[in-house]
Amino acid sequence: MSELLDRYGGLVYALSRRFCFEQSEVEDAVQEVFTAIWQAGARFDPALGTEETFVAMVTRRRLIDRRRRAMRRHMPRVDGEVLHGVAASGSDNGDPGEIGEVGSLGEDSRRAIELLRTLRPEQQAVIRLSICQGLSHEAISKLLDMPLGTVKTHVRRGLIALREAMTPNLAKSPMDDDEG
Repeated sequence: MSELLDRYGGLVYALSRRFCFEQSEVEDAVQEVFTAIWQAGARFDPALGTEETFVAMVTRRRLIDRRRRAMRRHMPRVDGEVLHGVAASGSDNGDPGEIGEVGSLGEDSRRAIELLRTLRPEQQAVIRLSICQGLSHEAISKLLDMPLGTVKTHVRRGLIALREAMTPNLAKSPMDDDEG
């Protein structure tokens, strides 16, 4: 357990800090996550991914469950950085740290964060609330006072745009290379 804490403590703490609002919640979440990782250890399969990926997925799932439990008890609260400037002005502060510790992310994740900033402000807001904060479409609808169908449309179109931007070679035809 000591080796697990030493190796992945920073990752779990950083993820927990993004999902929680108060320091005491972060500490409780980290403890809960490490208990869940320890209990789920037998499910780790190196053929499916690295240890770090396994720890990150268990952490994310546990934190989303924790947030949903809290939402059932209280009105949804949203980290101000998620919507700061996005819903009101259509821009953000350019700080990739609002989504996570960029230095600890892979190249694809860093690219996705940069591409997220190119989406329409409504798409950015609903994707950040959905993916980064773990809110359901219904909760986002209530929080942003937006029809549920509109929230789903923004999420879908935003994710499609991200997928297309992440795989530009798939969109190009072989004829495009010959014309240039």
